[in-house]
Amino acid sequence: MLRSLYVKDYALIEELEVTFDSGLNIITGETGAGKSILMGALSMILGDRASTDRLREGAKKAIIEGIFDEADTPRIRKLLTEHTIDTEPLPRIILRRQLTEYGSRGFINDTPATLDVMRGVAAELIDLHGQHEHQSLLKVETHRAMIDSFGGLGGLIDQYEARYHEVDQLIQERTEMAERKRELSQQRELYEFQIKEIDEVDPQPGEEDDLKAERRVLENAEHLYASTSRLYDMLYTDEHAVHDKIVVARNTLQDLARIDQTFEEQLDEIKSVQIVVSELASFLQDYNAHVEFDPDRLQRIRERIAELERLKRKYGGTLQAVLEHREEIGEKYALANDFSGALERLTEQINDARARLSDAAQRLSDKRKEVAERVEEAVERELEALGMPDSQFEVRFERTADADGWITIDGTCYRAFRHGIDQMAFYISTNVGVDPKPLVQVASGGEISRIMLALKTILAKSERLPILVFDEIDTGISGDMARRVGESMYNLARYHQIITITHLPQIAALGDVHFRVEKEVVDERTRSTIVRLSDDEQAEQVASLISGTDVTDAALTNARELMDTRPDA
Repeated sequence: MLRSLYVKDYALIEELEVTFDSGLNIITGETGAGKSILMGALSMILGDRASTDRLREGAKKAIIEGIFDEADTPRIRKLLTEHTIDTEPLPRIILRRQLTEYGSRGFINDTPATLDVMRGVAAELIDLHGQHEHQSLLKVETHRAMIDSFGGLGGLIDQYEARYHEVDQLIQERTEMAERKRELSQQRELYEFQIKEIDEVDPQPGEEDDLKAERRVLENAEHLYASTSRLYDMLYTDEHAVHDKIVVARNTLQDLARIDQTFEEQLDEIKSVQIVVSELASFLQDYNAHVEFDPDRLQRIRERIAELERLKRKYGGTLQAVLEHREEIGEKYALANDFSGALERLTEQINDARARLSDAAQRLSDKRKEVAERVEEAVERELEALGMPDSQFEVRFERTADADGWITIDGTCYRAFRHGIDQMAFYISTNVGVDPKPLVQVASGGEISRIMLALKTILAKSERLPILVFDEIDTGISGDMARRVGESMYNLARYHQIITITHLPQIAALGDVHFRVEKEVVDERTRSTIVRLSDDEQAEQVASLISGTDVTDAALTNARELMDTRPDA
């Protein structure tokens, strides 16, 4: 919900802050008091383009800031994350615009944001009906989403989209394969040569390290033989060998231990040392006996390493790169030799995937039509309650036949869209004998307000937008019809926060909270302000809408009666 709106130095507004409630928020005021200015300020944080002539005279910067609660939705979180905007304040979001004589800047949670991003976030939060552009019901592209939302078709849509992406990826793969056919044909001989060259050497993973280690040993065979011989003699065979001295030391400790048991631990230690020296001497003797002097083997290793180095220079710089290149050209060579077969196999996969897509599209379309019938009946009932008994409301479906379409139903190919096979649009007729026309072409202000309310009432429980703003959409209605519209709006406000500007007492009397926009002159400058009314002040304001500036006792009584007869009163 829109928790608060702060406006400073915008048009006639010097500075004001208004805190809204849930439910039905009514805004009234005399003509020219600044109600439309307030809506203009709100539209600024929804991403509307700014005009520098809206800067208050004498001011250097205008600020409009809206604070939204309960704004943590997957779509909003995704938008913020994609544009590196802080999500920490969620579920609260702050939208702010700053306007100067040089232009405007937008912010989301104090992070600079483009107008497109602001529009994207605002579109998930608020729907503004009336004189502005956020009229989602008048946009054909939103009609499908409303039907899907009303019917809870998210699961079927997910299944369809998975099939759609499967076909899309396979077709892209086939297109890429077809584009590569000529390249593969031209490169076939090169691939064959490279495969032969690499396979003749037949490099193995890890081979190079093993060869270099063996080469190092063979190149140092004489040093290894001499050093191990000398070390063995030092430890075991020389006149003063280490092993002999350790034996003497062990015997001495044994003698001491017989006298004093304190030497037992040291005796154990020197016995361990004797074992270690003996094992080391044995290892050295064995190693020395197996030292090879093999010039032929060393030459073969050097030649093998040289072969590997040549491949590395040609095919990537490392042995791993050579092996990866061999695998890649092997696949290309196999494809070049069997292109027709590979293409046929891929086409079979596409046909199978298209069959699955067609089945998912049909099931989704059938379900949408079931939901659409329920919506049609419910909207017509609601319009009858709003004084439009002769209305016909239709959800029309259209499919686009396409010989190259991905979806085949009853032998006909249709174009596939990311959201399904259907294009949907709302049609309405409000008079007997008049064929329904697209909702977007309905012109009557009074009719469009009631159609809007009927649709919103039906879709209220499933509609994702939590905030609805109505800017004087009650134009063209009065009397009992105004009361019906007000009651519908009041009932709708049980599900959504509604902010509405109205000049009708029948609607104003139903507000959960009531604000009055006023215009005053201070220091010879005009400014607009907004005040929250108490119950008594609301009654007087409603009465002024009935009788004009001079509020009569009869008008006041009538106003209280209107307020006391709310639908749930």
